[in-house]
Amino acid sequence: MLSATAEHAVRAVLLLARYDGHKALSADTIAAELGAPRNYLAKTLNALAKAGVVHSARGAAGGFTLAVPPDQLTLARVISPFDDHSRTPACLLRDTPCDSNNPCAIHDRWKAIVGHAAMRFEQTTIAQLLEDSGEAARFVPSSLASRGSAFRALHT
Repeated sequence: MLSATAEHAVRAVLLLARYDGHKALSADTIAAELGAPRNYLAKTLNALAKAGVVHSARGAAGGFTLAVPPDQLTLARVISPFDDHSRTPACLLRDTPCDSNNPCAIHDRWKAIVGHAAMRFEQTTIAQLLEDSGEAARFVPSSLASRGSAFRALHT
């Protein structure tokens, strides 16, 4: 139901939320942790920055952090730069517009499915996903856990 780019955006935001703003992560670090192509993820993160979901800073201490607290950041806001679930769904049976004035045979059912998904995206926050996963906000990915005592001190 989500594009691959929207899924990568959610995964990146979940990773940033685990750090709880204690450390900016580079696009390279995020890409490595998620197993995503670096250039592709960098473009995704820049789109999230443009949408106000993440902050971006250049330089040695730069990287990406969340711009919105995880308990206020909805899935809808994270995926909206990539997938528009609020639009009227396209007709699945014909190559013409499909709406309540000109419905196809499955219009009402498909509209309800898409509407339900959009509603769930609006109602679900990043914090709720982390709670559901059982992951603490200060989760340290395995590839980063051994990178210095100052980093470990923040996450213990």
